[in-house]
Amino acid sequence: MKLWSGRFEGETDKAADSFNSSLDFDKRLYRYDIMGSKAHCTMLGKCGIIPSAESDIIVKGLDGILADIESGMTVINDAEDIHSFVENELVARIGAVGKKLHTGRSRNDQVALDIRLFLRDAAKDIITLIKALIKRLVGISEKNLDTVMPAFTHLQKAQPTTLAHHFMAYAEMFARDISRFKSALERIDVMPLGSGACTSTAYPIDRKMVAELLGFPAITANSMDAVSDRDFVIDFISAASVAMMHLSRFSEEIIIWSSDEYKYVELSDKFSTGSSIMPQKKNPDMNELLRGKTGRVYGDLMSILTVMKGIPLAYDKDLQEDKECVFDAYDTLKACLNVFTALLGDMKINKQRLRECTDGGFTSATECADYLANKGVPFRDAHSIIGQLVVYCIKNGKTLQTLTLEEYNKFGDFLEDIFDVIKPENAIARRTAPGSPSAKAMKDEIDKMKKFLTKA
Repeated sequence: MKLWSGRFEGETDKAADSFNSSLDFDKRLYRYDIMGSKAHCTMLGKCGIIPSAESDIIVKGLDGILADIESGMTVINDAEDIHSFVENELVARIGAVGKKLHTGRSRNDQVALDIRLFLRDAAKDIITLIKALIKRLVGISEKNLDTVMPAFTHLQKAQPTTLAHHFMAYAEMFARDISRFKSALERIDVMPLGSGACTSTAYPIDRKMVAELLGFPAITANSMDAVSDRDFVIDFISAASVAMMHLSRFSEEIIIWSSDEYKYVELSDKFSTGSSIMPQKKNPDMNELLRGKTGRVYGDLMSILTVMKGIPLAYDKDLQEDKECVFDAYDTLKACLNVFTALLGDMKINKQRLRECTDGGFTSATECADYLANKGVPFRDAHSIIGQLVVYCIKNGKTLQTLTLEEYNKFGDFLEDIFDVIKPENAIARRTAPGSPSAKAMKDEIDKMKKFLTKA
């Protein structure tokens, strides 16, 4: 039975009925819907709006429905939405007293509550998964404080750094993602029930009691706002989009690094696939899928932004479209975090190759320029001199490490100590400022990240 059928004499068109129904996707909110209904009904009994004995019967009936759904004894079907299903099932089980459950409540504030309860758990779940990823990055970084590799700009080798420095850059990004989800959680964690359809209710309800029963620290301040806005959904999907962007960037690098041209890393067979025609292939499909799924979450964000952009106050049926995009964003991000964290744990790092590419890519050119600048040569002139030196190396098949002192002195005033200056380890060690790749700076950063994780 439809909850609103009393006003209507005719049946809904079958196609319109199917088009209007949200049960196929909002049924996953059953636990939250029942949780909210129990709190609401308990309040009704405590406030004397319905007899406390009837409140107890309703709550017991709701407990039974929840238990039977979770055990598989009851299948969610044949209703307009999850709210209708639960209420119809309740009436079928306990009789007419079940019809009192909806006293002082609308589906408008009911669904606003359900989605907030869902997102509260979803945000906490994502934060836990991002913390696990950061811990994995910290663990890898601690083992690679001295693993030399090239830093890149414009995908060109730039200066010497360490794998720890590179990986901790992503750890910092993911830490900010945690902050974004925590910020979103502050706005999610507000209780809307009691707002009614749009102007609350004349029943003497106790909204704060319901909030306490459901663990909300605050209640919404305006009933029209509470039922009609989904900016908290946008907050969640926005945070998810940024997190996916960071995962996608990292995945792109792993795709490049695992190629035969780079050979910086080797992916485990557990997280690779092959070709149906080319026997030699070992493809980074997990990372490519993750990169592709980033666009999917971006689409979820654009979907809800577009849904919300022209809705007048208060509730409109457009808001039914909030759930599929938020479910998809959450499910996609969760799957990507799980796979990516596991993938990193099984990935082999080719330290020798990283070192070879650092030595062979003129990454110490800036050290050479600084060397001359420290001898009094204006830096712009020193920059030009070393640029000419690099051209000489390229034409003669040499690196900064394989040049002789005589060759260096064709371009400037160099002493034997230039060979110590251009060693990547020494170049890294001289960079001691906070945020730099030296072992001391990296240990400080890792310690701070560990402290952040204990508080996050």
